[in-house]
Amino acid sequence: MQLELTGKKALVTGSSRGIGRVIAELLVAEGCYVALNSRNASEVLAVVAELTQAVAVVGDVSKPEEARRVVSEAISAMGGLDILICNVGSGSSVRPGEETYEEWQRMFALNLWSTTNTVEAARNTLAAAKGVIVCISSICGLEVVPGAPLTYSAAKAALHAYVRGIARPLGKDGVRINAIAPGNVLFDGSVWSRKLQEDANSVQDMLKQSVSLSRLGTSQDIAELVAYLASPRSMFATGAIWTLDGGQVHS
Repeated sequence: MQLELTGKKALVTGSSRGIGRVIAELLVAEGCYVALNSRNASEVLAVVAELTQAVAVVGDVSKPEEARRVVSEAISAMGGLDILICNVGSGSSVRPGEETYEEWQRMFALNLWSTTNTVEAARNTLAAAKGVIVCISSICGLEVVPGAPLTYSAAKAALHAYVRGIARPLGKDGVRINAIAPGNVLFDGSVWSRKLQEDANSVQDMLKQSVSLSRLGTSQDIAELVAYLASPRSMFATGAIWTLDGGQVHS
């Protein structure tokens, strides 16, 4: 399928490693100009050095003023913006029942404000381009996943409500927004990489019992769906949460 992404200008937040990096690499392969973002300058510059048609924009988009600067610098560097991929997030938090005010604030900043800040900063430019937004979320926002931090799950559930709710006002401007809710994804440095090293048999048992396809997902799995949702091939899709978990969620 031809995705018709050649020449499109994309900003991918949180893209120096893991899922975000693979998304950025795939968009470049599809012909996009891509601005990669990270709080870590050395990491994102090292990734950009390996790519063509890519620039680095350093900043913490969980902070409103930095999100505005990141978006502005990306637009200036590329000469516009057609695609926004909101990938910043983290599931590392305290165990259920150990939440504090400070931890709630930290997790909502990473997993919700990072998206709302960036969307608000990019909205006018995306409207002019009739652009598209794709948010990377989690199945933890869809149902209770045993052992998952409550702070993370609540923030991702709020992200889903935001995507569904903002779709209509964005749609009036010709902008589409969708979210992808991945299940268990394996990449270098991920929690599943660590768990496989610690006890591969337990991981395989969990997959057989809980996941229809009995395997972990990959960053490439996520990136392929991102590319489709970012492309004109998905022009009728907006305000949706796309579950991509190998058949784990039951609700």
